[in-house]
Amino acid sequence: MGRAEAAAMIPGLALLWTAVLGGAAPSSPRLRLSFQELQAQHGLRTFRLVRTCCYEALLVDEERGRLFVGAENHVASLSLDNISKRAKKLAWPAPVEWREECNWAGKDIGTECMNFVKLLHSYNRTHLLACGTGAFHPTCAFVEVGHQLEEPVLRLDLRRLEDGKGKSPYDPGHRAASVLVGEELYSGVAADLMGRDFTIFRSLGRRPSLRTEPHDSRWLNEPKFIKVFWIPESENPDDDKIYFFFRESAVETSPALGRLSVSRIGQICRNDVGGQRSLVNKWTTFLKARLVCSVPGIEGDTHFDQLQDVFLLSSRDRWTPLLYAVFSTSSGIFQGSAVCVYSMNDVRRAFLGPFAHKEGPMHQWVSYQGRVPYPRPGMCPSKTFGTFSSTKDFPDDVIQFARNHPLMYNPILPVGGRPLFLQVGAEYTFTQIVADRVAAADGHYDVLFIGTDAGTVLKVISVPKGGLPNAEGLLLEELHVFEDSAAVTSMQISSKRHQLYVASRSAVAQIPLYRCAAHGRACSECCLARDPYCAWDGAACTRFQPSAKSRRFRRQDIKNGDPRTLCSGDLSQPALLERKVFGVEGGSTFLECEPRSLQAHVEWTFQRSGEGTSTPVPAVERAERTARGLLLRGLQRGDSGAYLCAAVEQGFSQPLRRLVLHVLSAAQAERLARTEDAHVVPPSPKLWYRDFLQLVEPGGGGGGASSLRMCRPQPAPRPAPSESQRKGRNRRTHAPEPRAERGPRSAAHW
Repeated sequence: MGRAEAAAMIPGLALLWTAVLGGAAPSSPRLRLSFQELQAQHGLRTFRLVRTCCYEALLVDEERGRLFVGAENHVASLSLDNISKRAKKLAWPAPVEWREECNWAGKDIGTECMNFVKLLHSYNRTHLLACGTGAFHPTCAFVEVGHQLEEPVLRLDLRRLEDGKGKSPYDPGHRAASVLVGEELYSGVAADLMGRDFTIFRSLGRRPSLRTEPHDSRWLNEPKFIKVFWIPESENPDDDKIYFFFRESAVETSPALGRLSVSRIGQICRNDVGGQRSLVNKWTTFLKARLVCSVPGIEGDTHFDQLQDVFLLSSRDRWTPLLYAVFSTSSGIFQGSAVCVYSMNDVRRAFLGPFAHKEGPMHQWVSYQGRVPYPRPGMCPSKTFGTFSSTKDFPDDVIQFARNHPLMYNPILPVGGRPLFLQVGAEYTFTQIVADRVAAADGHYDVLFIGTDAGTVLKVISVPKGGLPNAEGLLLEELHVFEDSAAVTSMQISSKRHQLYVASRSAVAQIPLYRCAAHGRACSECCLARDPYCAWDGAACTRFQPSAKSRRFRRQDIKNGDPRTLCSGDLSQPALLERKVFGVEGGSTFLECEPRSLQAHVEWTFQRSGEGTSTPVPAVERAERTARGLLLRGLQRGDSGAYLCAAVEQGFSQPLRRLVLHVLSAAQAERLARTEDAHVVPPSPKLWYRDFLQLVEPGGGGGGASSLRMCRPQPAPRPAPSESQRKGRNRRTHAPEPRAERGPRSAAHW
């Protein structure tokens, strides 16, 4: 297909995606909190090293109470409770001769010829395994960290340096994916300097090293490795498998469609030791299947084909964890990201299904219908499924079939058949994900924390929808955890300490998993937040403790978020704020009302002076609704009265503010201005008509009479703000606190 044909298809594809997604717009969070707000009010802490970047490797060690961080030329040890305190750092630069050699090879000595620490793993009770790029000389080392909480240790063991080839990438721009099981490291990485020999590699330990078949596109075709997990299969450890998540160029698509990226999950048996005569020192149990995350449509599916990250959430049954994965799209037509959830039962079912098969270069990929040899390729040698004790005992036909048929025919679809949560047209892309299972009053809920390339973290809750297994993701919060909006490169969660740790190129951030007080000061606001970490205790929105004795007195409804039943009879509602507002006949005025929740919409009702009933404010040109209030133009005397602002969310209406508007004639405003000029009335900061002095401008004609007209006020010079005042201005408040000493605002103020 030529470029002209592809370009001609773009409008049609755009229309198709619009139809499939229903003209989807980005979901708004209920709360959006800035970096300054999080830092000042909600416990955000940050850590960074001087002249150091690229904090990519994070390791949470609950036993030692430490967060280990891998960065450029450094490994750091931070306190899990407060990463800004008790920090220890270990310098680990690349040798000078390696840096010079790297520079001679044409790499930038200031940005590439460094030791970028790419992976950290707990090796034993006293040491970590750390691996870095080593200025294009991959290297690994054991870092002594001790086992005492009181005196944290951080020391590089120079006697035990390891070759990092097959463990860490050469290029700092490449990702590394690995898992340490026992003393064996399973890694997916580019194993050569040019970044062309991609391999799934087993190293360390006592058994021989194994790898995938090199330069065979049927096995791996320019993959980008994302994550690796060890997942037990049964009580028998011989059945254990290692699962690799990656994306690659598809080999099974038509050449006419060009290069298409697909997401994969690959499996190998942990007890694989290679073949006896064929696939010697190669995996004999490697299989892979396509991981699909798409929105079904009548005219076609919308695919999110770029796997970005995966999180394994353990369940009561340790053999069937849930897999939460975030995807983006490679499309140049629309921008979107999605979260899909996968069941391990579905994964195993795909690997037990038919193999993909292709007869020749001109044939289509089809389901293999011939005889599959015994033992079935992909099965681990164990007593659970057969009599073979080693992969070296597998017959030759099994080994040859495994070499030629690594791809499964059936894809793995997400739970519910579609994404749990998606954002289309947003100004960011999902990059990372972690999850926490939280016990609430009405069940257990999975809370997702999604990192983006804009330095933000989205807090999303998975809520049942209809019958099982269907669920939907609700966006609760958008947190700006990095001041410079650097992309999130790594995330770790501590469910024990209720903390989230986020890394970017520029810093590491720590933020609590919940901010109950930020949801509001009323039972209805706490209920509408639907945050499983929080509940209404009768006086405030506070942390929900499932095991607390006062549990039956806590109010929480995560599934429905309905305050009508949960908060009925609650007497702790905050008093309704009432304020007087003044306007000039024929002019304009602004009635300010901004709900705390960004998911609420505002409804206005009006009660004319002297009348007992209220009516909705009509949708006319001179009454313009904005995100922050109601703008009234061409004021008339009949506009005087009480305006009630109410936030409506999930069908529940909550009054927020009562504004009493007085519309004055021009003559009244002028008389008040003259009275002020004559100093007849003693000056008082609470005189409501002072703002109107900004509207009065002496006229030049008409017998010396003054004319009153709307104009933009010129503020008087003010002294330079202090540092604390400047910081305060940067913090956005979703529900402004009332200030009784403040006078009314004039129309010109808006």
